[in-house]
Amino acid sequence: MKKPRFPSAPLATLTAVVITIMLLLSVGLTYLGVNWYATYLEQGISDALPPRAATAYKMLSENKIPDGDSLKLLVEHLNSLTEPTDLKVQLSVLVFGLMSALLCAVIGVFLARRLTHPLEELTSAAEGLKSGDFSVRVPAPYRSAREVASLVETFNALATSLETMEERLRFNNMAVAHELRTPLTILQGSLQSMLDGVFPMDRKIISDLLLQVEGLGRVVEDLRTLSLAIGQKLVMERQRIDASRLVETVIAVAKPMLEASRLQVETELKPAWISADSPRIRQAVLALFENACRYAAEGGSLRCETEQVTDDSVIIRVLDRGPGFPLDMDAVAVNPFWRGDPSRSRATGGTGLGLSVVQAIALAHGGHLEFANRPEGGAMVSIHLTDSTPGETHGFDEQETASRQCGLC
Repeated sequence: MKKPRFPSAPLATLTAVVITIMLLLSVGLTYLGVNWYATYLEQGISDALPPRAATAYKMLSENKIPDGDSLKLLVEHLNSLTEPTDLKVQLSVLVFGLMSALLCAVIGVFLARRLTHPLEELTSAAEGLKSGDFSVRVPAPYRSAREVASLVETFNALATSLETMEERLRFNNMAVAHELRTPLTILQGSLQSMLDGVFPMDRKIISDLLLQVEGLGRVVEDLRTLSLAIGQKLVMERQRIDASRLVETVIAVAKPMLEASRLQVETELKPAWISADSPRIRQAVLALFENACRYAAEGGSLRCETEQVTDDSVIIRVLDRGPGFPLDMDAVAVNPFWRGDPSRSRATGGTGLGLSVVQAIALAHGGHLEFANRPEGGAMVSIHLTDSTPGETHGFDEQETASRQCGLC
């Protein structure tokens, strides 16, 4: 049965409450102990009084007035016991104060351990995390301090994130090896065969090998783009551009590719001004065209739209008549190396990094990538862009500028 959760208090409040309770408990225990000992001393003194003094003491207790001689004898006897009795009372205060302090210290240690027990579990879990075990989790503390509960929750979220990153890194490493193995094997086998004289060194074979090298180059460039996005260095230089004219330029550049895939292009390009890195936007739009040529060529048509949503936000849409996205596209559509074909066949080409790159570019421009299936069939991919950036831009050198200008522009 799950224990009920109660609102947790701040650690400072809990500490103040514990200290206050311990002080009150210590004072109360000391008072009770001294009061008991004083009663005990009083009873002992009463029992040790002479008969006449005892009678006078009893009469005073009953609010009666004893005779003068008995009263004088009682006062003399009490005066003789004043100093030793005061010393005993003072010693009792010290003894009971120490005993109550010791008892409160034991109780305080117990309460402190209850408060810090989640921290001990956190330390143990952190050691496991340090050793590479990202599956460690800390149970949610029961009625603990608010800061401790928040720390445990944050730690568990961090461990989950690290575990997810490790799984993704493992998958990406396997995918990179998968993407590079085939072209490298072809290159190595073909070059070795030409050196051994098995294959002639003619232009056709060299042209085929060049295609494999270009495929490797695309993988490396896409991985580089994603790495720049992680370091927030993807958007290097913004300038005021009209997204509609930029898309027209990309359509003109991609015309041979689109014609080879027998895709008829329709456009509805409205003026859409935004401050953006134009080479990166061209790279994103061209990646969507390449994706449509591979997976939606059977639809026979491609539609491009641009729209000014607000003064600092635009949308670039690419719509096709292909098979559309699978139902679980939200889970896998922008995972690196993901392809629409479950078999990961190379029949359609590509690296499986296209949509990941496009999303990275959209995020770098303060926007996002949106996927949808058209009701009448086909897919729609929308690039949302804004003038605001998620982080500060970084400087760049001449080599970086040249590499961007000679890319997909």
